[in-house]
Amino acid sequence: MIKVLFVCLGNICRSPMAEFVMKDLVKKQGLEQEFYIESAATSSEEIGNGMHQGTIAKLEQMQIPYGNKTARQIAKADYEKFDYILGMENRNVQNIVRIIGQDREAKVCRLLDFSKHPRDIADPWYTENFDVTYTDILEGCQAFLEFVKKEMK
Repeated sequence: MIKVLFVCLGNICRSPMAEFVMKDLVKKQGLEQEFYIESAATSSEEIGNGMHQGTIAKLEQMQIPYGNKTARQIAKADYEKFDYILGMENRNVQNIVRIIGQDREAKVCRLLDFSKHPRDIADPWYTENFDVTYTDILEGCQAFLEFVKKEMK
């Protein structure tokens, strides 16, 4: 089983969107039994809070099922639990490493590092543009899934 943790600052916008987009992609390809997918925050600011209304609205618009997600912070133990820890931007990656310690197995990177155009995913908390965030997350999740499928062979 491939264990994936998506991480952003608060775990209310980008990382839960990535979690549910990825769950939808693997389900549509009949691979849901091959994956365990979660999301978390680097900060403690939003712990226990639900997803941002903009994230919920975008997932509903795209007909992507989502659960009753509440924000949680990444813990040092997550490094051993997950195979991939995917931040949404460079600052997330830096904070993930600060929390987990050394990335000995090179598990930590940005989601869009798997795409043809590696870059940060802008935080819609600040930009208020959930459409661009969704497009970037979908691009990253699709590229990551293709990468993992090649690794599974």
